[in-house]
Amino acid sequence: MSKNDRIRKRQVAQGLESHVDEAAKLARKLGLDPYPVNYWIVDHDEMNELIAYDGFQKRYPHWRWGMNYDRQRKQRQFLGGKAFEIVNNNDPSHAFLQKSNSLADQKAVITHVEAHADFFRNNRWFRLFDEGASYGGVDGSPTTPGSGPDAAAMLASHAETVTEYMNDPEIDREAVEEWVDHVACLDGCIDQHRAYRPTEEWERESPETDDEADTPEELAISEEVRDEVFDEEWREEHDPGEDALGEKDLLAYLAANGRAYDEETGRAVEYEEWQRELLELLRRESYYFAPQRMTKVMNEGWASYWESVMMTGENFADDDEFVSYADHMAQVLGSPGLNPYALGLELWTYVENRANRREVLEKLLRVEGVAPATFDDRVDLDEVLSLLEPVPEIANVVDHLDELDADDPRVDSDGLTAARDGEFDVDSYPWKVLSHEGLVERHYSLVQPPNRGFLKRTTRETLEQIDRYLFERDRYGSVREALADVEYGAGWDRMFAVRESHNDVTFIDEYLTEEFVEAGGYFTYEYSHRQDDYRATSTDPADVKRKLLLQFTNFGKPTVTVHDDNFGNRNELLLAHQYNGVALDVPQAKRVLERVFELWGRPVQLLTVVKEVDERDVKAASRRGQEPEPEEVGVRYRYDGDGFERIDVDREEWPPLSVGAVGYDTKPDEWLE
Repeated sequence: MSKNDRIRKRQVAQGLESHVDEAAKLARKLGLDPYPVNYWIVDHDEMNELIAYDGFQKRYPHWRWGMNYDRQRKQRQFLGGKAFEIVNNNDPSHAFLQKSNSLADQKAVITHVEAHADFFRNNRWFRLFDEGASYGGVDGSPTTPGSGPDAAAMLASHAETVTEYMNDPEIDREAVEEWVDHVACLDGCIDQHRAYRPTEEWERESPETDDEADTPEELAISEEVRDEVFDEEWREEHDPGEDALGEKDLLAYLAANGRAYDEETGRAVEYEEWQRELLELLRRESYYFAPQRMTKVMNEGWASYWESVMMTGENFADDDEFVSYADHMAQVLGSPGLNPYALGLELWTYVENRANRREVLEKLLRVEGVAPATFDDRVDLDEVLSLLEPVPEIANVVDHLDELDADDPRVDSDGLTAARDGEFDVDSYPWKVLSHEGLVERHYSLVQPPNRGFLKRTTRETLEQIDRYLFERDRYGSVREALADVEYGAGWDRMFAVRESHNDVTFIDEYLTEEFVEAGGYFTYEYSHRQDDYRATSTDPADVKRKLLLQFTNFGKPTVTVHDDNFGNRNELLLAHQYNGVALDVPQAKRVLERVFELWGRPVQLLTVVKEVDERDVKAASRRGQEPEPEEVGVRYRYDGDGFERIDVDREEWPPLSVGAVGYDTKPDEWLE
C-alpha cells in the first residue's frame, strides 16, 4: 500500500468518526444492543478479497477463495455490482467500509452494521455457537461462558494450521489440498440445530449400548479378523448401524467413524493426525457460519429496517444526501430474485404493525358497547388514527423545543438541556432530545403513511379472535380514553422478542400469513414441460409459504442423514435423503458421494427418490394441453471408488426417506387433468 493510500484511508476514517459514534448511540437509544463494532477503511480490491473470504481478512489457503474473488471482481466490473457493507459475527464485530463510497453510502452502511451487530449478539441461533465455543473452545482453549465469538482469531488460527500442514515436507501438499476439498464439499452436512461440540464430545452424546465393548468396532478388530471370527448372525445382532439412524451431522460421524481411502492399496486406512485435525477444523467453521445461513432473511431485513429508521426517520441522512440514500436503498431492495433484504423488511414491518394493531384492538374492544359485532358502527378508524398520532412536540422536537417538559418520560432531560444550550444541532440530531419512550411514540408504525391502511384491514375474524381472550370488558367509557392507554412500544417489543428466538424457517412459518401474502401480491411458479418454461401457478397463501419454506429449510439444500454404517454387512455407509417432493440433482449428488467415499474409505450408497417423465407421456399430455405426471421411483446410488451403480428399490425401503406429507408442487389441477 502506497503512502498516499494510507493517508487517504486515514482521512476517510477521521471523517467518519463522529458518524460512527453517533450511530452507536442512536442504535442503543432505539433499544438495540449490538456488539462493539470496529470499522476499517478498505479500497476496491481489498473489498473484493474480503467478500471472497466471507468477510474475514485471513482464511486457510484454498482455490475457491480465488474463484470467489474473480467472480466478485467480474461482477462489479461488468455487471455494475456494488459492495455496500461487510460485517462479521465477532466480539467486537468488524465492519469494512470502502473508501470510494459516498458519505451517504457510508452512513447507510454504518447504521446497517449496527443493527447486524445487534442481531449477532442477541439471536439464539448465533448463541448456539458461542455456547459450543465456551464449552470446548473454538481454537481448543477455554473461553468465558456467555462471551461472544472471537471468530477472526479462530479463522486465522485455522489458516495457520492448514498452511503448516501444506508446508510440511513430510506431507504431500496435494494430499492436503484434496482433503480440504473433500471436507469443504460437505460443509453444510451438520446438525445446525445443535450447539457445536468437538467430535469427541459429540461421541459421548451418541447412543450407547452398554459399558463393555461388544461390537467389532469397539473391540478394535480388523475387518479380516471380524469376518473370520464372527458369524453373520452375531454381526447382525451387534451391528451399530441402527445407532446411526437419522444422524444429521455427517461430518462428525465421519470424523468419529470414517477412514481414508488409500489409492495404493485400495483399502481403507486410519486417518492421519493431520486429516483428523483438518476435518474437525472445517467442521467447526461450518457450525460458525450456519446461523448466518439460517437467518439471512431475518438478519438482512432487521438491518434494513433499523437503517431506514435511523437514516430517514432520525435525519441521519442530511438533506443533500437523501436522494443518494434513496437510490442506495432502491438498489438493495430492488435486486431481482428471492431478495432477503426486501422480504425481510416487509416481514419485520408486518410483525410491528400486527403487534401494534392487536394492542389497539384490545383497548378498543374494552370500550363500553364495543364488541366484534358492533365494532364498525361504534368505532371510527379515521378518528382512531388521528388520536394515535404522536403529539406535536414529540413528532417535531425542532419546532417545539421550548414546549418540552424535562420531567416527561418521553424526554431525555440531559439531551434537552444540551439542545437548549446549543451544544448540538437539533435539526441533525432530534433523537438526542428524546428518550426511548419518546422515540417509540415518534416512530409509531400504524400512523406512518405506508401503513395507515393496516388498521383498516382488520377483519371480523381478527376481532373475534382477540375478543375471545379478553378480560375487563367495559373498562373504558370512550374510544379516546381507551387509546390513552395504548402502549406505543408494543410493535418494537414484539420485534425484539422475535429477533431473539426465531430463524428464517420459523419466522416465515409464523408471519407469512394469508393477510401478508395477499397484501404483498405473492405467487408461486412452476416449470411447464409442455411450454418448456416457467409459469405462474398459484396465489394460494399456503402454496406460497410451502415454496418459501423449501428455500430455507436446511439452508435450501437437501437433508441427508446417516442411515446405516454397515449396510449389507459390508461396512458400506448408507445415506438417506429425506425426500420432500423435490428430487435431487443426481449429477451433483454423485459428485458428493465421491467425496464421502474418500472420507469413509469404503463404498457408500445414497437412498433417494427420483422423478421420471417418459418422453411419450410428455408428448401425449402436450397434445391434450396438459402436463405429464412424473412417476416417483425409489433408488440407491452406490459408489465404490471405480464407478456408480443404480439400484431400484421397493417402496418398503422408502420410510427413512419420508419427512411427512409435505408437497412443494403447486401446479394447478387443470395442468394435470
